[in-house]
Amino acid sequence: MLSKKKIAFLGAGSMAEAMIAGITNTSLIPPKQIYVSNRSNKKRLQSLEKGYGINGVTKEKLNLSNIDIIVLAMKPKDAETSLLSIKESIRPNQLILSVLAGVTTSFMEQYLPKGQQVIRVMPNTSSMIGESATAISSGTYTTKESMSIAKELLHSIGEVYVIPEEKMDIFTGIAGSGPAYFYYLMEHMEQEGLNAGLTTETTRQIIAQTIVGAAKMIQEQGETPATLRENVTSPNGTTAAGLAALALHGGGKAISQAIKHAANRSKEISSQLEESLKKIPNKQKAI
Repeated sequence: MLSKKKIAFLGAGSMAEAMIAGITNTSLIPPKQIYVSNRSNKKRLQSLEKGYGINGVTKEKLNLSNIDIIVLAMKPKDAETSLLSIKESIRPNQLILSVLAGVTTSFMEQYLPKGQQVIRVMPNTSSMIGESATAISSGTYTTKESMSIAKELLHSIGEVYVIPEEKMDIFTGIAGSGPAYFYYLMEHMEQEGLNAGLTTETTRQIIAQTIVGAAKMIQEQGETPATLRENVTSPNGTTAAGLAALALHGGGKAISQAIKHAANRSKEISSQLEESLKKIPNKQKAI
């Protein structure tokens, strides 16, 4: 279904690169049918072009009329300007995918031609190795066929979950920002290994394998996290001592707060964009 499609990324940041890497690694869409653009950073475009065999073009040279799938991957604060700049160049049968945190489908629809198909997407940077947890939410006019196309495309970068859009903020807090929480945890674990005399390489691999093993236990054993935690915790043992320290220093609360703050920031971005929308004259919105 996708082998003949052309896809363009508007924005050339880390998320765009992660998705490009996942798509090219699976050969779902030939590299020469993938385009990426930005406003002015030609060196970045050249780097992506060389690294993945795709087409790096500046925004003014990108012809959107022959693109099937357009991925909005710029910074959320630039959503307004970008949507207004493309609305005269796109066709009704083109599919718009947005990976912009906090930018709702209703917001985008007000800047695009009426009836434009929009899907909100929240992947994470594990896209680069095909292990993303990606959520998608349908816009008002999006067909079942387009949702199927989006799921097929995004399966190339990991697992895909269709969720109601009102749950996208909490998904962002858990999965969109989640990899950073684990990396932060790993930094601290690694430092303790180094303090005890282990080498960096050995420590890092031990930590990574420990996390991979724990994740697979959740996926394959069918037990709850609480049950698995209890199974590995012997009374007065080493794990019990470690967990007691986590509780004493607010480890659990810190994780919960990280998720809540990330989700709230996603909501704040949505609110800020909605407020800015009210200031735009009606003639500049969707036609």
